[in-house]
Order: sequence, then structure tokens, then C-alpha cells
Amino acid sequence: MAASTDSLFTSFQSANLALKNRLVMAPMTRNHSPDGTPGQDVVDYYQRRAEGEVGLIITEGTTIDHPVASNDVNIPFFHGDAALAGWAKVVEAVHTAGGKICPQLWHMGAQRENGTGPNPELKSVGPSGLSVTGEQTAEAMTQQDIDDVIGAFVKAAVSAKALNFDGIELHGAHGYLLDQFFWEKQNKRDDKYAGSITARTRFAVEIVEAIRHEVGADFPIILRFSQFKIPAYDAKIAETPQALEEFLSPLVDAGVDIFHASTRRFWEAEFSNSELTLAGWTKKLSGKPTIAVGSVGLDVDFMSSFGGAESKITGLDNLLTRLDQEEFDLIAVGRALIGDPDWGRKIHQDSEDSIAVFQPENLQTLI
Repeated sequence: MAASTDSLFTSFQSANLALKNRLVMAPMTRNHSPDGTPGQDVVDYYQRRAEGEVGLIITEGTTIDHPVASNDVNIPFFHGDAALAGWAKVVEAVHTAGGKICPQLWHMGAQRENGTGPNPELKSVGPSGLSVTGEQTAEAMTQQDIDDVIGAFVKAAVSAKALNFDGIELHGAHGYLLDQFFWEKQNKRDDKYAGSITARTRFAVEIVEAIRHEVGADFPIILRFSQFKIPAYDAKIAETPQALEEFLSPLVDAGVDIFHASTRRFWEAEFSNSELTLAGWTKKLSGKPTIAVGSVGLDVDFMSSFGGAESKITGLDNLLTRLDQEEFDLIAVGRALIGDPDWGRKIHQDSEDSIAVFQPENLQTLI
């Protein structure tokens, strides 16, 4: 390996989160929790990554206690006695292995296909009921719907703290519910939750504020957001740095501690006339620590690999340079860690075999 990985394995300290290194496991949906309940296989899955020197694990998306949050009964719940008991075992195992862990709290919104999930008879909901492609596929949320969802996010966050998780991540990316409010092409409301880019953050702001009120100042809140949507990969919430600042500022004020800037390729410049990535711009404009993510160690993004594009191994020099320059603070890794739980340890030891090539057809068998 051409560059030293020392910077990747230095400690991280923010106002309320201390990590042994800069390596984060990215959240990856696995559909391995029958009836929404994580079993021993899920415990073992996360324990192995913690043993492999991952500093912070962000779990696969876990759905909040709202009837149309999920499209699959095998996606883990973050509510109910059985599911929470399963997650308690995950937390204990990760902590015993020396890692830290946050659940990703998730509501699919209008991305949920009608007729799916634990309550297939109920219609999906979204800010205006519009899909990413602009079709009317869901119900527009009433104020009661909004209040119910906020309450469900708060309930999940309180449970996470009670279970001794090290924080939470709110899934506000990739065209799911929070992101549907962020994006003007899906948010056509005529109330306080729509209009300017700042107004479109209000739903997420109210969630963060309500969570912060219940969990206190010391419990970390991470927000994952993205410009792109699935499948609208050229979409943007913010077209300029100024718009991005208008997006970030109310979320900072509400209590977000760390931003997880999701991109398909972590190294790509976000705006013209600058080499800064989305994570770099986010850190510069918000003043908060950031997590970068997207095709670490590979030259093809995750979704392209499903379309048949071959993922080829690349070095980590670009990543390490940007980390050394403090463009971002943490780096989230997906495919390499799902393919090899010891990837972090091998990278730390400069193993020649440390960058695993992930084959999408093996996704369901890799645990």
C-alpha cells in the first residue's frame, strides 16, 4: 500500500462521541430478521465487524413503529419487545468486542410499494404522495400523520438510549421519507413543511428537536442525507454551496451532531470550481464532523455493480490524503466490510489482500 493508513486508525473525538478510529461500517439492508426480529446471526454479524477493528457500526436500516414504515417483514424493527431484546444482544456483543454502534432509524415513505410489509392492506404515505419519478403512488401525509411519525422516531431514539447504543442515525437519504420532504420534486405541500429549502427541512428539524428534548444533550444524533435519490441519481437538494448551507443550518440548530453525506463515489467534487466533496462542503458549511461514504477501495458504485459493471480494486491513497487534510472526519465502508469482516484489521496491518471485491449475487449469503 503506497500510503500509510495511520490517519485512518487515529482516535476521533467530537462533543459527545469518542471512537478508537475513523472507520465506520455503512448501513446496509440485509433482510435477515424474520418478523422484524434480529436473531443470533445478526448478533454474530455485527460482532465480527467490531472484532475486525471497525470503530463505529451503523446498523442496517431499522424501521420505526409506524404501520407503513417498512416494505418487508424481514427488515428489522426498532420497536416491540422481541426486536428490542434482539438489539440489546447486538449492542452487548459489539461493546464486548471493543466497538461502538448506532441504529439507523428508517421510514420508507412513498418508496414503500403498496401491498408490501407488515401491513400490506395500508397505503404508503409521503409528503405529497409522490414517488421519485413523480407518480401519485401514496397518500399525502396529514398533520396527524406527521405528528405520529415524529413520535415514532422519538420512541425509537429513546429505546436506543435505554439499550445502551452509542447514538442514533436518522435515515434522511436516498429518496426515503425524510428525503422526500427535502426534495422539492416530491414535496409539493402548501404548508409550513414546503417551499424554500429551509422550510423543507422542517419535518426533519422537528424530529431532531423532539429527540434531543427526550435524550438530552450528550446522546449523539447523526443525520444521513444525500443529493441523489434511487433511481434519480442526478437529483440535487442543493445546487450551490449557498443552498447547501441553507439546508444544513436549521438541522445544526435543531441538534444534529454529525452529518453522514451519502454519495455514490466519495471522491467526486460536489460543485463546480472546487475539489471539495459533499462531505467536505458539509463540514465546511456546518462546522460539524462529517462521515464520507461511497465506493471506498473500488472504482464502481454499488448500484452500477448490480447493473453488471465490474468493480475493480483501487488504492486508498485518495481517501487517506483527504482524511489527512481533514476534509472529512470519518469514512464509512460498505461492500468491503460486508464481504470481509476483517477488512479493517487487514487494512491496519497493510495486508495485500485487504480490499475485498464484493459480488452482488452473493449478498444474501454474506453474513
